[in-house]
Amino acid sequence: MTAPIALIDCNNYYVSCERAFDASLIGVPVIVLSNNDGCAIARSAEAKALGIKMGDPLHHLRDLIRQHEIRVRSSNYALYGDMQRRVVAACEAFVRDFEIYSIDEIFLDLAGFEDRDLVGHAHQLRNQVLRWTAIPTCVGIANTKTLAKLANATAKKHPRFGGVADLRNDRIRDDVMRVFPIEDVWGVGRATAMKLTTLGITTAAALRDMPMKQARGVGTVVLERLVAELRGVPSNAIEAVEPQRKGMAVTRSFGTPVTDFGAMMGALSQYALRAGEKLRQHGLVAGRLTAFFHTNRHKPDSPQYAGSRATTLHPMTSDSLELIAAARRCADRAWRDGYAYTKAGILLDDLTSAADRPRTLFEGDSERRDKLMAAIDDINGRFGKFTLVTAGHGFRRQWRLRSDMRSPAWTTSIAEVPIVRA
Repeated sequence: MTAPIALIDCNNYYVSCERAFDASLIGVPVIVLSNNDGCAIARSAEAKALGIKMGDPLHHLRDLIRQHEIRVRSSNYALYGDMQRRVVAACEAFVRDFEIYSIDEIFLDLAGFEDRDLVGHAHQLRNQVLRWTAIPTCVGIANTKTLAKLANATAKKHPRFGGVADLRNDRIRDDVMRVFPIEDVWGVGRATAMKLTTLGITTAAALRDMPMKQARGVGTVVLERLVAELRGVPSNAIEAVEPQRKGMAVTRSFGTPVTDFGAMMGALSQYALRAGEKLRQHGLVAGRLTAFFHTNRHKPDSPQYAGSRATTLHPMTSDSLELIAAARRCADRAWRDGYAYTKAGILLDDLTSAADRPRTLFEGDSERRDKLMAAIDDINGRFGKFTLVTAGHGFRRQWRLRSDMRSPAWTTSIAEVPIVRA
């Protein structure tokens, strides 16, 4: 018998994190903005009711914000990441294992808990997360990940479930799937949804009943597996080990346009430093690096240019100083004066495990550099990102992201810990 799987999803996660430390945001419309304060990427229920959609540009919302006194916050990823850690900690006593799917969604392996009332168990889980973090959640329970996603969406949309939907019951599962739109099924993209609709398949139930051979013909083995999951046959278990990455990227938009090569290298140096840190966290090395930068493509009247160059990393490495040197070589070849650049980034490809990387004939002893990288990671981990950087970063850093409305780092900076006075 297949062990049950649950998906816990934090409701309006970014907004909920902000509300956990600022009670004045509760009950009023709130939006959280993307990098560089560009567009809305999280909305409270009150903001959604005003018609604000995901991705709406901030400059299109100015009048609405003034009219309805909408509270606006810049993204605070340090806070959101730390709150995710707390949500996971609150879940651990209720599950055998877990898999973090995204910053606000976690798959939970409920093997060993089958003899319990899992709906009551899920409510206890939600209550613990709420007590520990003040973040409201919904839980979907089923026998496969796809059905758990469907159950979670149902729990979120229909108040009659009280925040927990268990689709292991045949009757309830059939009732839900008969009205669940095909375009909302996890794993069904827009193009695939259009193909299925032309075949008369418009609901999750119709997709479940689709012949497997036909499913493969319409959407390859991916859709075939999806159909199997909708029938209660899991395509894979909870992933206790994260699959190895094939590529990695660190990209950002600038707070103000960059016109100077030194400033551009400051930005690329920071991104390369961060990219190296991410490689080391995952025990990987990279064999190829690409540095790129471009102007604002949404301003066609201004001069346009996009520069990009790649280089092979030989030997393969996760050493941030080597990555910064490689980024400089690429930037030197791609740079053009006379343009106002608004975005840049570092891309890493050809990733492999550090333990399995091919050795070179004249490779020296890397122990000292490994210790240096470990020291940099430790200092930046303890005192905040980019506490310790290379001289190439510079001091002014005018290319930093705009985040004029960011809340304090309530949980990760000792200088910003909230103060309570009796």
